[in-house]
Amino acid sequence: MTPAHFDGLMPVVIFMALAVILFTGGHFASVLLAPKKPSHGKSTPYECGEIPVGSAWSMFNVRFYVVGLIFIIFDVESVLMFPVASIFRELNDMGQGGYALIIFLSFISVLIEGIAYCWRKGDLDWVKSFQVSTKNNKN
Repeated sequence: MTPAHFDGLMPVVIFMALAVILFTGGHFASVLLAPKKPSHGKSTPYECGEIPVGSAWSMFNVRFYVVGLIFIIFDVESVLMFPVASIFRELNDMGQGGYALIIFLSFISVLIEGIAYCWRKGDLDWVKSFQVSTKNNKN
């Protein structure tokens, strides 16, 4: 590699070194300066001034996490369409419009298939109903 290539990478290396220095410096400063006064209140699992009631091991509906993850996945993928849409005219002027359109439509079809799959499985419903199949019951 020529020195010109290293000049382009130097800001990245400097920022990475700065990030590592700030992280380690902050971590060691907090270890050195933080008060170390263990108490019964700090060892409780719920430390915000409230007295904990019941066990910390409670049942939680997983549907909230599933719907949140599905939203994040499809939201991020839909945001990835904006750069292509913003330069589509330039790609079309260069003669790559048809290729970009095919790639763009295939990406959208994968998104639609993913949403249809989640919908078919019932992962988008807040209340999932479980129906017992009558084929397996021989009563």
